[in-house]
Amino acid sequence: MNQVYRPQSEAEACDLIRQAAEAGTALSLMGGNTRSGLGNRVAADAVLCSTGLAGIVDYEPGEMVMTARAGTPLGAIEAALSANDQMLAFEPTDHRGMMGTQGEPTIGGVFLSNASGPRRLSAGAARDSLLGLRFVNGRGVAIRAGGRVMKNVTGLDLVKLLAGSHGTLGFVTEVTFRVLPRPESEATIVLRGLDEATATKAMAAAMAQPADVSAAAHVPQAVARTLPDAAGQAGALTALRLEGLSASVTVRSAALAARLSDFAPVDTLDAAASAGLWRTIRDVTPLQAHQERPLWRVSVAPAAGHRLIAELRQHAEVDALCDWQGGLVWLQMGGAPQADLLRRTVAALGGGHATLMRASDDARAGLSAFEPQPAPIAALSARIKAKLDPAGIFSPGRMAPVLRPGVGTTGRTG
Repeated sequence: MNQVYRPQSEAEACDLIRQAAEAGTALSLMGGNTRSGLGNRVAADAVLCSTGLAGIVDYEPGEMVMTARAGTPLGAIEAALSANDQMLAFEPTDHRGMMGTQGEPTIGGVFLSNASGPRRLSAGAARDSLLGLRFVNGRGVAIRAGGRVMKNVTGLDLVKLLAGSHGTLGFVTEVTFRVLPRPESEATIVLRGLDEATATKAMAAAMAQPADVSAAAHVPQAVARTLPDAAGQAGALTALRLEGLSASVTVRSAALAARLSDFAPVDTLDAAASAGLWRTIRDVTPLQAHQERPLWRVSVAPAAGHRLIAELRQHAEVDALCDWQGGLVWLQMGGAPQADLLRRTVAALGGGHATLMRASDDARAGLSAFEPQPAPIAALSARIKAKLDPAGIFSPGRMAPVLRPGVGTTGRTG
């Protein structure tokens, strides 16, 4: 087993990384180890774990901003926010069930994986809530980026660059992020029995209404039976969540149900049933049972999600779940990962990116778990990696893209 280092301070982390760089020691950067199977397996010499850096540094509920050390358990963050009727806007995904891992998610790991759940559709991704951070680069130098307010930047935005980098650019020691008030109530409109193409039309129609839908997802018939009892009746399920003041949710949900009744029979789930359903969708529970089957996370244009599923089903056994109005497609393959087929199909449908979340070591061999980058972007990513980690010691097995469209530079974040 590799040596595991758990620095108790940022200064100690700097010393450990500096020594590793001088010795050429490859370090696997880790939080709670809940995404340990992600990426291509390349052995590291040692593990650098952030769990020794835990605790909330600063939290002013009135300002809706929190600063915490990177190794702070996500549960502790959510408990502190809940006590003040606040929440993480992006509804972070818990990857343990889908990836068959243990451990406790950390707030640093959430941002480094950009773990964004169903509310990403309306509130943005995890990186959009991240205001600032502290990290140690590959030379063992501590760097502060961003602050407690969102500012315009020129050139590379290190905060956005580190978010979603999976520990390939630096060892994050502290994060500062904005939070939002927790909605007083919620309800979910459920349409039964739609196919993927019709569900896409129904979700688009719902998003075009002044109902302020906070999440939209479709669960095909093949996997809908695994949903909670309150939602998991026979047949496919299309779900649309509304949140806010109780009286407003009641009025908006009634109006939206009437508008969508032409598509299919409509049910309305109360707050408790709604919360249970969206936890299931957030954590991709319907695709957790068969750990031996490869699982992909695919991001495409919302209108392309159902076309992707239909095309793949002509060539392979596929189970699917669609979130983000069809723009996030979770695909569970029946046999081999089918990476070439999947990525060709994504490209033919207008582009996107596919990440292999779960697969055996044999299945991963010879393919990239992360979406390959075009040559110019790959070259720029390599130069950024070389600046921040010149000895190439960080997380050799991850090989995550440094730059993604609109991320890490001025402009819109994806």
